[in-house]
Amino acid sequence: MPENKLSPPEGLRPSVPLTLDQLHEALESGAILESPVQRCGVDHTLYVNLGGVQGRIPREEAVAPWISGAERDIAVLSRVGKPTSFTVTAIDVDGGGRPRLTLSRRAAQEQAIAWLLEHSGPGTVLPARVTHLERFGAFVDLGCGVTSLIPLENISVSRIPHPSARFRVNQDILAAVTAVDPVSCRFCLTHKELLGTWLENAASFAPGEAVPGIVRGVKEYGVFV
Repeated sequence: MPENKLSPPEGLRPSVPLTLDQLHEALESGAILESPVQRCGVDHTLYVNLGGVQGRIPREEAVAPWISGAERDIAVLSRVGKPTSFTVTAIDVDGGGRPRLTLSRRAAQEQAIAWLLEHSGPGTVLPARVTHLERFGAFVDLGCGVTSLIPLENISVSRIPHPSARFRVNQDILAAVTAVDPVSCRFCLTHKELLGTWLENAASFAPGEAVPGIVRGVKEYGVFV
């Protein structure tokens, strides 16, 4: 399993105060940093604080629609309070002579997608973080907010009514790549193959054993556990 240390899912990178010298180094190297977004301005600029230095992510640098498919303003507004990846693109001073950073989440996502396309062929197992759940599947962050869908039928070996029967938002999981479309930068994912087959799982039980279980559904003809 390749370890994505350069561009992990958002929320997995430590957010630590940085000195101005370290921020200049990050500007030169293009290093990906991470910090929670403190607020969103009326022009949809996002603001973060890095060790007392104010940083701003302009609206056009907050999302990369060609990667994430996110174009609506809610994709920017919903970043408030959440860990967000970015690179430093400029360092200048404000009217009071204090340093001010210009940041780009889009550039961080472009680095992440380049890493994923290089290292993640079919059969690759990747760390992922669940971002939200829909009745048809679970969306996961593969790196710096680059999201992909695990369809409902690819989540569990057994039939489940909703992804929430297996996952929760912000849960860290593993996902296996089944196919890659480098033109559209899309990854097809599955999780159930990492759980073993039904026969492999059933092999750990024997008739007459008493084991704990979770009720997954109740029907007039019986209970699914």
